[in-house]
Amino acid sequence: MKTKAVRLYGVNDLRLEEFDLPPIKDDEILARVVSDSICMSSHKLAMQGDKHKRVRAPLAQNPVIIGHEFCGEIVEVGKKWAHKFKPGMPFAIQPALNYKGTLWAPGYSYQYIGGDATYIIIPNEVMEMDCLLEYKADAFFMGSLSEPVSCIIGAYHAQYHTKPGSYVHEMGIREGGSLALLASVGPMGLGAIDYAIHGGRKPARIVVTDIDQARLDRAQTLITVESARQKGIELIYVNTKDMADPVAALRELNGGKLFDDVFVFAPVRSLVEMADKLLANDGCLNFFAGPTDPNFSAMFNFYNVHYESHHLVGTSGGNTDDIRESLALMAQGLLRPEAMITHVGGLNAVAETTINLDKIPGGKKLIYTHKKLDLVAIADFAERGKTEPFYAALAEITARHQGLWCKEAEDYLLANAPEI
Repeated sequence: MKTKAVRLYGVNDLRLEEFDLPPIKDDEILARVVSDSICMSSHKLAMQGDKHKRVRAPLAQNPVIIGHEFCGEIVEVGKKWAHKFKPGMPFAIQPALNYKGTLWAPGYSYQYIGGDATYIIIPNEVMEMDCLLEYKADAFFMGSLSEPVSCIIGAYHAQYHTKPGSYVHEMGIREGGSLALLASVGPMGLGAIDYAIHGGRKPARIVVTDIDQARLDRAQTLITVESARQKGIELIYVNTKDMADPVAALRELNGGKLFDDVFVFAPVRSLVEMADKLLANDGCLNFFAGPTDPNFSAMFNFYNVHYESHHLVGTSGGNTDDIRESLALMAQGLLRPEAMITHVGGLNAVAETTINLDKIPGGKKLIYTHKKLDLVAIADFAERGKTEPFYAALAEITARHQGLWCKEAEDYLLANAPEI
């Protein structure tokens, strides 16, 4: 079986190649990837090369297929797993295997498995760790988004609170409490707003901040104040860019009180320090944003750690239960992660997009791995469609879905886009 895949050979050395996959072993599975969404973690992987903690160096001799947010169909099953998986079964993967204490993960560490490929071999450890998951929603791109959504769910589950006199941690955000989501109208921030409204534990009030009014306006259109009100939640969007004292202003929006839970979605020192000042007694600060600088730091008030029981947590990815929850919520139509997607392209666009991801505005970049397509913003479909009927059709479809990617658009792309 031949595959086409984007492999990493060193710092920013990404190559789209065609090569042969070996026959699968009895404990392996052959699969066809359909979609992969490009994560900032892959950008960091390309930046660091052999220095990345998940890489089995040297990459020059052991190139890895990149991409870890992927979805597809099973093609062939080795006899060890034939009782559980069947050809034709749609699948998603939890890439954080935690196999025998290692950091190895699909998309970082393996020669024959990663999201940016046409065909892959799923190794035994993925099944052993129960990280190959049946996918039951009706669009492949949702399966690709299940991994980033699971990261959001994991962050919410990592929050904790305590009661005076007890050392038992009550996990999750404060039920009926106040939640501040700072710099939270990017792709992951939108997912965090969505989950706060539709997840298991619900706050009474959510205050969402950013300094980009256009992104705030888009967020308010996609996740409305009224939709939150219907769930019994007060949702407030606010631009803090020109506020002389944003802490005082946000506190006023919260009825003069500090916040039970605060999430930080951008690795900015001043933002972390603002989050610290917003914490109420027994408040929990979640530093969600992953910095590229290994020496990133900020001031934190340890007087309040001691006397106000302030907590600090950080999460990097979700676990398998989190991804199962994300798949279930998407299958039920309760979450709308499609709002994360702003660009769509083919396998040929992966290398350049991954290397320059921090310079490309917008949200998630969705890749269809069997297709040859430029990376194009959904907002640019109409303009591109003036000369290319393919994009004119996609513009018409997405316009009928609030400008969002959708199953109808995916079906059209899979039927009409050129093969790689």
